[in-house]
Amino acid sequence: MKKIFAVVALAASVALSGNALAHGAKAKHGGIVQSAGDLAFELVAKEGSTTIYVDDHDQALPTAGATGTLTVLKGTQKTALPLGAGADNTLVVKGDAKLAPGSKAVAAITFADKKAVSVRFSIK
Repeated sequence: MKKIFAVVALAASVALSGNALAHGAKAKHGGIVQSAGDLAFELVAKEGSTTIYVDDHDQALPTAGATGTLTVLKGTQKTALPLGAGADNTLVVKGDAKLAPGSKAVAAITFADKKAVSVRFSIK
């Protein structure tokens, strides 16, 4: 009986982890995607600008009124840059984020409805 229970528990955990992975978003803009709650965040650094795209279940989530901070950690260096709402579902970093390979970035975002979320990115 214990073996059957163990097999059922293992099968259930594998099945549920597959569903969790299916919920994960894929990069639409060539960036790094991370999830926090039901939201997907894509960090994109191109041509000297850094943008975070926000999606809710594969639908663009308007960011009007959202604010936050992007903190970049590289070794012992720590740089905090303000985030502001951009067009549609974007948050724009104000300043040069200098996202070098090996660094980490943490976005702390507060949406217009006062809901706060934090998401961490590893730069490869």
